[in-house]
Amino acid sequence: MRETPDELGRLQALLDASLARSTAHLRSIISSERTITAEQLTGVLTGMCTLALSTVTAKGEPRISGVDGHFLHGKWHFGTAVGAAKARHIAARPAVSAAHLRGEDLGVFTHGTAEALNPPGGEPSADWQDLRAYLQDFYGADTFDWDNDVVYYRLHPQWMTVYCPDLAKLGVSAAQA
Repeated sequence: MRETPDELGRLQALLDASLARSTAHLRSIISSERTITAEQLTGVLTGMCTLALSTVTAKGEPRISGVDGHFLHGKWHFGTAVGAAKARHIAARPAVSAAHLRGEDLGVFTHGTAEALNPPGGEPSADWQDLRAYLQDFYGADTFDWDNDVVYYRLHPQWMTVYCPDLAKLGVSAAQA
């Protein structure tokens, strides 16, 4: 877990507010008995988590693809090739949705805005070097040219909810998370 107490507080507030403003139908599925806290979530979302990422074309057509997601500091981080269609979509229309699913045991659903952390031809974010070091440690420093071949994003969530009916089924006790 890399989250500070302040980041955990913001994440918990987002989870609470998102569920509170959801439809009655969604709240009948994701109730207080079938969700987890921000602290538990950050204990579950470690390492690489495959995300289904949704972007939109210039014609307004939805596109979904898989990306490696890393949940750090209470937000999803993901990357793609500089020339990928999703990179073009995000550059033009940064609103995205992401879902991480583990069978019927976990569903993390997020809507928000993607921020390029190392935009091609642009200034990298202040924390790009730290994130790149984390990613190079995870994938290997020589996997590709980190500054020219890939673009990484941070998903700033405006809505996020978690379905988790039984934390123990994920191999994590409430005390561990």
